[in-house]
Amino acid sequence: MSEPSDGAAGSEPTRGTTTVTTAPRDDGELRAGLRQRHVTMISIAGVIGAGLFIGSGEAIATAGPAVLIAYLFAGTLVVLVMRMLGEMAAARPDPGSFSTYADRAIGPWAGFTVGWLYWWFWVLVIPVEATAAAVILNSWLPGVPQWGWALAVTVVLTVTNLFAVSNYGEFEFWFALLKVIAIVAFIVFGVLAVLDLLPGVPEVGGLSRLVSEGGFAPNGFGAIVAAVLITMFSFMGTEIVTIAAAESSDPARGIGRATRSVIWRIAVFYLASILLVVAIVPWHDPRLPDEGSYQAALEVLGIPGAKAIVDVVVLVAVASCLNSALYTASRMLYSLGRRGQAPPAVTRTTGQGVPRFAVLGSTLVGFLAVIANYAFPEEVFSTLLATSGAVALLVYLVIAISQLRMRRTLEREGTEMPVRMWAFPALTWAVIVVIPAVLIYMGAREGSRFDLAMTGIIAVAVVIVGVVLTRRRTGAATTSSS
Repeated sequence: MSEPSDGAAGSEPTRGTTTVTTAPRDDGELRAGLRQRHVTMISIAGVIGAGLFIGSGEAIATAGPAVLIAYLFAGTLVVLVMRMLGEMAAARPDPGSFSTYADRAIGPWAGFTVGWLYWWFWVLVIPVEATAAAVILNSWLPGVPQWGWALAVTVVLTVTNLFAVSNYGEFEFWFALLKVIAIVAFIVFGVLAVLDLLPGVPEVGGLSRLVSEGGFAPNGFGAIVAAVLITMFSFMGTEIVTIAAAESSDPARGIGRATRSVIWRIAVFYLASILLVVAIVPWHDPRLPDEGSYQAALEVLGIPGAKAIVDVVVLVAVASCLNSALYTASRMLYSLGRRGQAPPAVTRTTGQGVPRFAVLGSTLVGFLAVIANYAFPEEVFSTLLATSGAVALLVYLVIAISQLRMRRTLEREGTEMPVRMWAFPALTWAVIVVIPAVLIYMGAREGSRFDLAMTGIIAVAVVIVGVVLTRRRTGAATTSSS
């Protein structure tokens, strides 16, 4: 990633590349405004969303204690994918991240498809998180309707994203820090409870609930696979650091740290905390899907004010996810625009290097989804949201294929690679084989068939549009050159 010369300030960049400047300017370039502490905390807490505090309860109710296998599988997949993505991003940082790499390694249609699908995923996250925040705030101040709170939260975070990127980094730094403190406190508290070292709380009985409530896998193997889709939604966001790092002064360093630490982050934040939840709460307790895993665990232990405690933590997590959703969607849209795969207006930046139209465009679509959520909660929005887990798997599949092909290019060009994929190409091929196998199983399983079909329809539509636009661009370029 090179700094343009003064004479080339307004020149067109090479396809698939984006220049990040270090001084305020209004030339369609992003600004390197994120500090290393921002990137570090984004990498640590990017994997912690409301899905851990709330969605994990549904996963536990689906698979029982065997949900640990689902989290282990999904976590392992994320670790491998992050390593592959880290290899490409550290060598060639870009705010378009894997969409840009797919464009280079597979073809423009692939970059177009995965970029728009990823943008779609994060635009759907906006109403999910805004609604979750609105429910909590409405319970505190019922005088304001839920839609009013959802609108207010989204507007506030949109405004912060319209200023310098350092605003996003600063907000996310403190959001992430609070999430980490909350999870560490829960783990310490949970360990003491499982060891029966907490006075005044009911005895848990160690890890006996892992097998005493109908066995370790009471709902069978199929339920474990179904839980994988829920967990994949929770893990989506780990890759944000490769997008954010492109707007920092030392992208390779930030990405390298993030990919090296992803193993312990998933092990501590997810596996350890979920293990404690299933040891404390019976997997069939109705509070798990209704209230979330953390609140259910605290209530079983008789902790006073459990709902209020979890509400505060979830509100912080929700604000963090919404903040990241706005940032990530706008940067992906900006990158698509830079490659001619989105309207040119989304590439315009402010003097602080913020792609304002990309931010506003993503927010507008998010607002429409919020309206759909309140107008047709069981008809439209649920159908759209059902595609998210499969979209995550498709994105990871494209990352693996891109890394497989891009590694050879990087080695042939002699590009320095601060991060390298382990056991290449064996582990890369393993991911490429496993993800389609999971998708095929989804198609064969009645409960997941509709979700996969909806994802397939959306993906095919995006691919067709991408191929048509790519051919038109190629034809136009050929005509102009002749």
